[in-house]
Amino acid sequence: MPSEFDLIRRFFTRPVRHTVLGIGDDAALIRPTPGTELAVSTDMLVAGRHFFHDADPCLLGHKALAVNLSDMAAMGATPRWATLSLALPEADEDWLRAFSQGFFDIAGRYGVDLIGGDTTRGPLNICVQIMGEVSAGMALRRGGAKPGDEIWVSGHLGDAALALAHLQRRISLSPQQAAACLPALHAPHPRVALGQALIGLAHGAIDISDGLLADLAHILDASGVAADLEYSALPVSAALRAHLDDDVARACLLAGGDDYELCFTVPASRCAEVLAVSRRLDLPLTPIGSVREGKGLRLLDAAGKEMPIGATGFDHFAA
Repeated sequence: MPSEFDLIRRFFTRPVRHTVLGIGDDAALIRPTPGTELAVSTDMLVAGRHFFHDADPCLLGHKALAVNLSDMAAMGATPRWATLSLALPEADEDWLRAFSQGFFDIAGRYGVDLIGGDTTRGPLNICVQIMGEVSAGMALRRGGAKPGDEIWVSGHLGDAALALAHLQRRISLSPQQAAACLPALHAPHPRVALGQALIGLAHGAIDISDGLLADLAHILDASGVAADLEYSALPVSAALRAHLDDDVARACLLAGGDDYELCFTVPASRCAEVLAVSRRLDLPLTPIGSVREGKGLRLLDAAGKEMPIGATGFDHFAA
């Protein structure tokens, strides 16, 4: 049976690129670029709560870092360093090999050094802390939305939640529809380049992790404004559109979570610049509503009539 230190050495020690001292000492040493601020975020993934116990470990390694990279994207930060803490039921070397491959594949893609962490025995639990750099005073925040802004989102919404509903047998997808949606659940693409492109352009931004309605509400609350959201404008995939007459699919779209797309607000006068970013990044960006004075969020149908809003998003402690 390999020791804890053998596991770290074999599976999680890699050369670093922009770190003074990485794994192997009591603490890592990093040197932020002059003129930048550090953006720091942490996410925990718990087996049975955030992923199935039999989840593919390579995809799980990807997702464990991707959800943190999405937080960096929402701030417009360049990701630099991460720590990884694992509670493992056993030292399964095949599982660790696949998990570390998925983790380091995406870490390499986004230039992230793994600089430390911890391992222990226990129920499977994955905790990643990520740190990035953003020019001083330039980070995107939730609290900057202004009346008159347009609300935009990247990509498509609801596919990850729809895939999960399918796996939980709450909705039935065709094999083709499931194949189209499952990558959104298991291997999300953090919108890091988009976040960086929105610096100086977006007034408010957030990543959609708990559901569109819940996360947009965070922007509104932090900014002290209200919004009108156009249901018919929400960008959906062909798979989800085929099921929009189902309450489960509609809930996936509005409140399902796990999208890891960006929601952001931009002055109406600068929307042409957003479309230019969309073309440059080859990433669909869609206007879905507008910010107004007041409080609250109205969901409007194609005729402008207000629609009822049920559950707004994922809550770890909801009944």
